[in-house]
Parts: sequence; structure tokens; C-alpha cells
Amino acid sequence: MAEENKLIQIVNKQVANWTVLYMKLHNFHWYVKGTNFFALHVKFEEMYNEAAVHIDELAERILALEGSPIGTLKEALEIASVGEAEGKEDTNQMVQSLTNDFSVLITELNEGIEVAANMGDESTGDMLIAIHQGLEKHNWMLKAYLEK
Repeated sequence: MAEENKLIQIVNKQVANWTVLYMKLHNFHWYVKGTNFFALHVKFEEMYNEAAVHIDELAERILALEGSPIGTLKEALEIASVGEAEGKEDTNQMVQSLTNDFSVLITELNEGIEVAANMGDESTGDMLIAIHQGLEKHNWMLKAYLEK
């Protein structure tokens, strides 16, 4: 039972992280400016739509594991590993912030994947692997954007 509770906590942290990222991505979408406006405006929208899907699927997985997903912004901010947008970021700072956040999530997902594998919980493990793969792709693209 301890492993199951640990997995629920790990998945709940992902719900919190994606909830914070959902708002951060909206902020970046609304406030991006400059020569790359059109590309980043669309990319940030794509990412916040993806975040919404992750939040729902992760929370539903927690319910399937008979846990209780967090459901408030207060709870999300208390346990998230990522921070909110500051509101003053320039384009490069927005992209760098996301690569930093995605790197944190990738590390945390690795722990969840390992715990799920040890429990024989392929459903949760597969879900976390899929999110992990998506984040690796996003990080590669965002890092390529930052190269000069």
C-alpha cells in the first residue's frame, strides 16, 4: 500500500505541475511579443491545450487508483515543482522558463515510471512515459529555438 500511496503522490504532483503550467502557458500566450509572436503564440496555445488534457487524464488515473486528485489552485501551488509566470518575461525568458520546467517534470516522471514499473502498474507507467516523451520533444524544440 505504501508504494501505491507514493505513486498517487507522484501523479498528484504532476497534476499540480500541469495546473501551474496551464496558467503559465496562458500567460505566455497572451503576453508574447516580438518578431516570433505568431509562432510562439500558436505554440503556447498548443501546449496549454496539451496541459489541459494531461491534467484531466492524470486526475482520472488517480481516481482509478482510488486516490484523491488535487482540485484547487492553492493545492497546486503548494505542491508543484514549477513556478508561476512572473508576468515580465521576454520571449527568450518564456522559452527558457519552459525548458527548465519541462526538465524538472522529466526527472519527476522518471521516478513515477520506476515506481509504477515496480508495482506492475503498466497503465500508469504508460501514461507517464507518453507525457515524458512529449516533454522531451518539446524541450528539444524549445532549446533549438534558443540557439543562436
